[in-house]
This record gives sequence, C-alpha cells and structure tokens, in this order.
Amino acid sequence: MIQIRIHGRGGQGVVTAAELIAIAAFKSGKQTQAFPSFGVERTGAPVESYVRLDDRPIITREQIYQPNILIIQDASLLDSIDVTKGADKKTIVIINTAKAKQDLKINLPQANIYTIDATKIALEIIGKNIVNTVILGAFTKITGLLDLELLKQAIQEKFFSNQTLIDKNIKAIEKAYQT
Repeated sequence: MIQIRIHGRGGQGVVTAAELIAIAAFKSGKQTQAFPSFGVERTGAPVESYVRLDDRPIITREQIYQPNILIIQDASLLDSIDVTKGADKKTIVIINTAKAKQDLKINLPQANIYTIDATKIALEIIGKNIVNTVILGAFTKITGLLDLELLKQAIQEKFFSNQTLIDKNIKAIEKAYQT
C-alpha cells in the first residue's frame, strides 16, 4: 500500500489534491482512499489530507502516520510544524519552494527530496497561488504512480463546470511534469 500525506494551508487545495490523486489512480484500476484532516481552521491554517493507493481493498481508515510520500504545498510549514513526522529515509518528499533542497530545514535524505516552484507556475498559468494541481504534475513525474492522461481526466471530472479552469490546470500540470 502506498500512503501519501499532503500538507498545506487552508485554501490551497490540499483536499482537492488528495481527491485528484485518488480519482486518477482509481481510473488506472487501483483501490483508493482520500480524506482530509482539519477542524475549524480558517484560510491559511495548516491542513493535512491523506491518500492511500493499493491493488487490494483498503480496510484501514486511520490517518497516515508513516507516509511513503509527503507533498508539502507550502514550504513555510517546515518552520512551524513537523511535516516530516513518521517519515523515514525512504520517504519521498515533494516541496513547493523556490529554494534549492539543500537550503531547506528538513532532516531527511537529500536524494528523496524534490523541489518545484509550483507557486511561480500557478501564478503564471492559473493566475492564483493555488498550487495543488501544479504540484501533482511534479508528483506524477517523480513517482510514476499516476498516468498523466488519467490525471488530466481527473481534473476534467472534478472541475467539469468550468472549462477555463480545466484548461489552465491541465496546462499547469503539463508544465510541472516537464520541469
């Protein structure tokens, strides 16, 4: 079973990112599970969401305490909460930042840390600092867990009522995938 934990702030699409991974993986024949963890937080407060992928039915319903993959949508969280809790030397970490990975305060092997300036791509293409789909383009390239075409289908399904939003998000994931 692959367990993914996504960290970000309220309003950044953390929950939607988990849903899109689950939809795309389900379309490829995987069993999936996606769910958020938040309370009464407001926009800007730290939020987590979780995704599980497996070939067999997923029975557990608990939060993800030992992730195989961490997605950090807001690098400022590295200074405020322990986003690496439960991670080990094999955990893949994808971080939205303009900094080089060696300049980040993260106590995990550098070989498993990947950075992308998803904010820059989101502002350029989408026009807003909502990086969830951008970082999923990088996630798809780095992990090989999703098919890019199925991720595009998931975006079309999720944002079905807004073709402009669909087009911008697909363009953004393609750019991130190629970066």
